[in-house]
Amino acid sequence: MTAKIYKKLARHLDNLPGGFPSTDSGVELRILKRLFSEEEADLAIRLTLIPEQAYVIARRARISVEESRKRLKEMSQKGLIYRIAHHNGQTLYMAAQFVIGIWEYHVNDLNPELIEDMEIYAPTLLDQSWKKMPQLRTIPIGRSITPQLDVLPYEAAEKLVWDKKKAVVAPCICRKERQIVGEGCDKPLESCLVFGLGADYYQHNGLGRVIERSEVLDILKLADKSGLVLQPGNSRKIVNICCCCGCCCAILRNVRLQPNSASLIASAFIATLTPETCNGCGVCVKRCQMDALELKDDKVALDLTRCIGCGLCVSTCPTKSLALERKPESEQPETPANVIETGLQLGRARGKLGAMSLAKMQLQSKIDRLLAVKK
Repeated sequence: MTAKIYKKLARHLDNLPGGFPSTDSGVELRILKRLFSEEEADLAIRLTLIPEQAYVIARRARISVEESRKRLKEMSQKGLIYRIAHHNGQTLYMAAQFVIGIWEYHVNDLNPELIEDMEIYAPTLLDQSWKKMPQLRTIPIGRSITPQLDVLPYEAAEKLVWDKKKAVVAPCICRKERQIVGEGCDKPLESCLVFGLGADYYQHNGLGRVIERSEVLDILKLADKSGLVLQPGNSRKIVNICCCCGCCCAILRNVRLQPNSASLIASAFIATLTPETCNGCGVCVKRCQMDALELKDDKVALDLTRCIGCGLCVSTCPTKSLALERKPESEQPETPANVIETGLQLGRARGKLGAMSLAKMQLQSKIDRLLAVKK
């Protein structure tokens, strides 16, 4: 059963929006074996993108409702599936995609062997999933936004978080990975912001701590001071903001290795440079996380093929030689309305989640809910 069940789980995860593509080396199966027991893998493949109660999943898995409740709760606490605790007392379970999802839920139980396997696997995820459609987007640091810059509400971090009723801050899994293997940087570790239902999950699983809006805003300011790129989820209504550095972030590190790397990042902005006023101080070169700036003949040179419009160079330029401008309309990325729409678009971009497969999923869920015995 061992080899077959992990291959089934891999196919199951690959059918989810974020994907889980196969490799010639089989490293993805090695990762699954490190995270899931055979029994957990077998139960995980019974879950879908539709949140369902334990008794429904029990019928599908052919186990008792009591066993289903126990095992699903344990798996959600281990970060293997997603749990939604409703105010009406119902607890719902659904499949969690590998990235962004299962991997990030293991921020507190990483080990060198698991990190090494993920390091090997990350380029495949970038090539076969991220390049189809990014799960994150880049928005400008607050101080880089001038009154002259046309910025939409969902492109400004402070406006994005203002109406969030619940927020959790968690350790950045990327910086934690690098620290465990003796690399990385000294930038703030506690900097991953999660909101809404995502915040509930993080809180209940002990992955982060609940914070007030004032501390959320403080963390955004600290991101600017520390030279961290703001990357919220790729939707207008967000559930997370990552504060990323180029030396640790799995996305930025791998994207930087690609030609025309800026094309792989969803961003509405790009930097502009007035070289005549540049004093060659080099502050922007140190703050750029994409190696888009370098000093040449005591002046800064800007490589637009690497600029992702984060604004880190703009907010500390003493001569105001650097600024942000909006990209031409033809280069503006489409930003889905919410995380559900993002998931659907991502799945379709990868050739998954077509109308037929979604209809089949919904029909099966309805049948199981009607026939399942609720106890």
